[in-house]
Amino acid sequence: MSRKLHPAKFQTIYKIFGFRTQTFLLFSQDIPSQNLGFVDPHSTTLDLNVAGKDYVIHQSPTILNRPGSTTGAVVWKITPLVADWLAASDNPLWTSGVLSSSSNVLELGCGISGLVGLVLAPLVARYTLTDQSYVARLVEKNIDENIHLEKQKQPRSSSQKRKSKSSTNNSKAELRFLPLDWELDEVTPSLTGNDKAKSFDAIIACDCIYNDTLIKPLVQTCADACKLRSADESICDRPTICLVAQQLRDPEIFEGWIKEFSKHFRVWRLPDNASNEELRLNPGFVVHLGILQDVANRS
Repeated sequence: MSRKLHPAKFQTIYKIFGFRTQTFLLFSQDIPSQNLGFVDPHSTTLDLNVAGKDYVIHQSPTILNRPGSTTGAVVWKITPLVADWLAASDNPLWTSGVLSSSSNVLELGCGISGLVGLVLAPLVARYTLTDQSYVARLVEKNIDENIHLEKQKQPRSSSQKRKSKSSTNNSKAELRFLPLDWELDEVTPSLTGNDKAKSFDAIIACDCIYNDTLIKPLVQTCADACKLRSADESICDRPTICLVAQQLRDPEIFEGWIKEFSKHFRVWRLPDNASNEELRLNPGFVVHLGILQDVANRS
C-alpha cells in the first residue's frame, strides 16, 4: 500500500522562498558561463558515463541549427548531472518515498537523448518520455542503442529493497516515447500506457525553460499531469511530485517561470546539502520541486 506523502517532509530537504527572493538569491551568485549549456553542439554521437553506466547517445547538430525551436536536438550539460543525482540511492526522493521501484514517471521535453529516462527506467516500474514529434526517431534510436543497460539494476538500500520487493521481479522496466506538444495536446491518463494506471507519481522536466512564450504552456502541462492523480481513486491521497531542473541563464525568464509555477504549485528548492557532488561543483544549475497548491493546502 502506498504511504501518504506529506509536503512537510520536504521542509527539511528543500528551501522555500518567494519568487522574487528566489531570483535575487540565485542570480546574485557567481554563475560561470556554460556556453549556452550544450555538452557538445558538434558531435553526432556522445559517450556518457552516468550513474556508473556507459551510454551511447545520438544527437543531431543539423536539427539544432535549423530555424525554429529545435533545442531538444542535442544533449544539455544539466541532463547527465540530474540523471546521475536522480539515480543515487541516497537521493532524498528515494529515501522519502517519492520514488520507488513501483513508481510511474512522466518526463516532459525529454529531447533526443532520453537520457534521464534511460538512467531512471531500470529503477522504476514505468517511464514515459515525451516531447515534440521531431525528436522521436533519435529517441527511439537511443532507447534501442542502450536497451541492454536497462537489465542492469542499480542496487537499492536494504530498506528500499524491503519496501519494493514485490515490484523488483520485472527484469526490464517499461520505457517508451510518446509525442506531446504542450501547446496543442491534451494530457490524459492514456499517457501512462497502462489501463490500470491513471496517473503518475512524478513529473520531470529537465532544462525546458529557455523561451518565455513556452513558460505558460509548460507550467499548465505540469499542472494538468499532476491533476490526473485526483481521479486515481486508489492512490489519490499520495500527491504527484513535479521536479523541474534548469540552467540559470536569464533572470527575467527564470522569474517568469517561478512566478507562473508558483500560481499552481507550492514550491521547494533543492539546497546544496541534498544534491550530489557533481551538481554542487557545477554552479548555475538549480532543481525545484512542486506539489499542486490545493493538494499541499489539504495536507
